[in-house]
Amino acid sequence: MHWIDWTVMLGTLAAIVAYGVWHTRHVRSSREYLQGNKDMPWWTIGLSIMATQASAITFLSTPGQAYDDGMRFAQFYFGLPVAMIFLSVFVLPLYYRLNVYTAYEYLEQRFDLRVRTLTASLFLIARGLAAGITIYAPSIILSSLMGWSLTLTNLLMAFLVIIYTVAGGTRAVSVTQKQQMIVILGGMFLAAVILLHQLPDHVGLQESVQLAGRMGKLNIVDFTFDLSNRYTFWSGMLGGVFLFLSYFGTDQSQVQRYLSGKSLTEGRLGLLFNGIVKVPMQFLILFTGILVYVFFLYHPAPVHFNRANLDKVILSPEGDRLRDHEQTHTLLATMRQEAADDLLMAIDKGTSEDVEQARVRLADLQQADRSNREEVQALIKSVAPEADTNDRDYVFVTFITRYLPVGLIGLLLAVIFSAAMSSISSELNALATTTVVDVYRRSLVRDKSDHHYLRASRMFTIFWGVVALVFAETANLFENLIQAVNIIGSLFYGTILGVFLTAFFLKRAGGREVFIAALFGEFVVIGTYLLDTQGHVSVAFLWLNLIGCLVVMTVSWLLSLSRRT
Repeated sequence: MHWIDWTVMLGTLAAIVAYGVWHTRHVRSSREYLQGNKDMPWWTIGLSIMATQASAITFLSTPGQAYDDGMRFAQFYFGLPVAMIFLSVFVLPLYYRLNVYTAYEYLEQRFDLRVRTLTASLFLIARGLAAGITIYAPSIILSSLMGWSLTLTNLLMAFLVIIYTVAGGTRAVSVTQKQQMIVILGGMFLAAVILLHQLPDHVGLQESVQLAGRMGKLNIVDFTFDLSNRYTFWSGMLGGVFLFLSYFGTDQSQVQRYLSGKSLTEGRLGLLFNGIVKVPMQFLILFTGILVYVFFLYHPAPVHFNRANLDKVILSPEGDRLRDHEQTHTLLATMRQEAADDLLMAIDKGTSEDVEQARVRLADLQQADRSNREEVQALIKSVAPEADTNDRDYVFVTFITRYLPVGLIGLLLAVIFSAAMSSISSELNALATTTVVDVYRRSLVRDKSDHHYLRASRMFTIFWGVVALVFAETANLFENLIQAVNIIGSLFYGTILGVFLTAFFLKRAGGREVFIAALFGEFVVIGTYLLDTQGHVSVAFLWLNLIGCLVVMTVSWLLSLSRRT
């Protein structure tokens, strides 16, 4: 990477860290550290909420997801505006009226300490594991690009975030996320523009959409009701709504963002801003992946996007076999480019039969290339059984590092690292807040000075940073990174949401009933997921949110009925 790119990337990241430390240098109390000054305007809250959710995983995995599977992942976000409206009407007024640090404080007032501690513990487990993947995601890029050890890059990423999060707490997180979102949104828009600019002269935006559409990449909406299908309209509007209700309504990393607002109105506007802007942003990121797909129809792509895996094979006795596969891939790439042009010509001047024949030819060539790539993956596994051959998360970064001009490479890498820093800082801050408020100060060490709890908050921020690092060191890619985060969330968020909805709407349910129901609900969710992984049932992970929530509410209701009788 050119020194200019290093300067742009490191300069951007250093400026964000320095700004966070300088802007929050006067934090002196535990309340200010954990909750800020409660003076954030709605647009800062909205950007902060978006930055918390838009981790590096979003910008690594989402374009690769679209490149491989098309736009149907967008359905995952269809339920987001519905969830934001529900939370603005029913949940935010309650949190602001009670003036709580965390969402889980409310549960003790509504039920008892056991329910509060259990729910907070489920959050700590879920978010602690997710923070590890959030660190791991950008680290695999830098380690792959520079040949550094993964441990070193994990440590570097965590260290940058811990500096300003430990220094300024909640306020440091919020003020830095404004700059991070500006870098993120600007960088992604610039990437899409450059992709279009670098396509052949006869291929513009319209032609790119035509090619992608004919090849099934713009399959945005699927109304099929299939529990085994991860991304349909129904999984997004039912399972997705429940996931977003739990994430934005009960996950402290998000609750902490809108509780720092000037007023209830500012908090509501921040949430609604997120609900309105987040969906178009995801469309932009997914469409960028579609443009990458069209780009690699006309430009040479590697036979496998993870260069580190290819290097292992090249240095092995199987190197000649890999070169044969690369020659086949090059030949197929030339034929695919010709087939893509034939398809465009048929769309422009041919009959529907001509279009279909051209589409089938291009699809057949793509299938041949996919089979060749699968043989390369099998070859990698034979040489390095421990290697992860799923390379979708490397698609976008391959475009960045190979085809962007000097300077913009550093900017796009800064986008990915900024996204990682924004999410990690929110997660560590929320983990520390929940640990101190809901466990440490409430049950373990009571009646100490404010200075003691301020120091404890900083120590727990470091503690959770270490926990996340340990998990990052042991994390392997799932099918891809963004699914890994959502799977982890789905294992816990349904149960957590069930507890909160029971608190809101089932007034007769007591602490004992909810505690038992939550344990049973979590058992059902984890059991269902394990049965799915072993092939005994087929349930896509988004439905786990709905299952967990309904089980908790149903069991709580039944137990409350038996208690009254």
